[in-house]
Amino acid sequence: MAASPQIYLDSASTTQKPAPVIAAVEGYLRERTANAGRGSYPWATTLTRTIADVRERTATLLGAAPQEIVFTPGATAGLNAVALSWGLANLRDGDEILYSPRDHASNVYPWLHLRDTLARFGHRIRLVPYRVTALGEADTADIADRLSPRTRLITVSHLHHVFGAVNTLEEVRDRLDPGVLLCFDCSQSGGHVPIDVTELRADFAVLSAHKMFGAPGTGVLYCARRVHEQLVPFLPGGNSGVAPDDSGLAYAAMPERLEGGTHNIPGILALGAALEVLERIGVELVAEHNRVLTRRLIDGLRPLPGLEFTPGPAHAPCEIGYGTVSFTLAGIGSTDLGFVLAEAGFLVRTGAHCVPPADGRDDADSVRVSTHIYTTADDIDRFVGYLAEIAREVGP
Repeated sequence: MAASPQIYLDSASTTQKPAPVIAAVEGYLRERTANAGRGSYPWATTLTRTIADVRERTATLLGAAPQEIVFTPGATAGLNAVALSWGLANLRDGDEILYSPRDHASNVYPWLHLRDTLARFGHRIRLVPYRVTALGEADTADIADRLSPRTRLITVSHLHHVFGAVNTLEEVRDRLDPGVLLCFDCSQSGGHVPIDVTELRADFAVLSAHKMFGAPGTGVLYCARRVHEQLVPFLPGGNSGVAPDDSGLAYAAMPERLEGGTHNIPGILALGAALEVLERIGVELVAEHNRVLTRRLIDGLRPLPGLEFTPGPAHAPCEIGYGTVSFTLAGIGSTDLGFVLAEAGFLVRTGAHCVPPADGRDDADSVRVSTHIYTTADDIDRFVGYLAEIAREVGP
């Protein structure tokens, strides 16, 4: 990765790209561009095998089987695929989906769109919101209270993009009726903390490749084998998992059933290179590195006058941390603070962070600092030191 005098503290938005990822994209575009799954010549057949290998590597990362891995244009596309492929085909009048209005818009708007689409055809489903605790976690007691015989899906952020809190639904998932499906948005946890979809009892999970060293425009949708027969194609066309028969369209097996059109070949190759990098580093090491930096950041920020943490690890009784800390500073708005920090070379995210507006108003905005394996303790100390100067200047 190229050296820079600036300190990048926005890895929750996207990660920096290792040299092997850049080389994978450039190599495909410069040397042997071909289409996978179309030709019988070596360039094409080699790509077909490589994509199959990336699928297997992704499955290994998640503790899944290759036929449970679907390549998508991103996590947003993956969640919309669940809504279109599963929701449209299976939900009936009165069915309910439990969700958090404080999750990323990618895990909120697809369900609103699904509800509105079904309503156009006379089907009424309910979206039931659940609360978030002071620690930034999904309130599992509230979820348990809101469960009903009509609950069909619970969707949750595995690692929250603002609060930096991990959600496993452990307190409720083993008591759920088998007909209730679980959907995990792993956009922030992919490549940051270990993920085992079997342990989570996930039916669906999505990853965002560009947040785990990969290229933009590539994602992963995990679909547990037990739900495969409930899924219908939503991208019929070229190279899709459908074929005409006497009764209409016959569906292919997964994952081809949900993969229509030409793959994003450069993006999938970049994902494969990113996974190799993560395998060499070790996701467990990444998680521990981020935990140490998170605690260092929290301990450094806590004494600053006027600083207030959003829900998250700063309020936890134990020393947890997953690389994301958000806060506000009295006397200066988050956007203005972001500009000041950027002028000094500290690159952070500010605003509402894609959390949908609540009750007609935007969520209170904040400054978000997020780290990864390339972030150092010195980066954190320099950031805290500079922010302390600002806090003294804008404070009473």
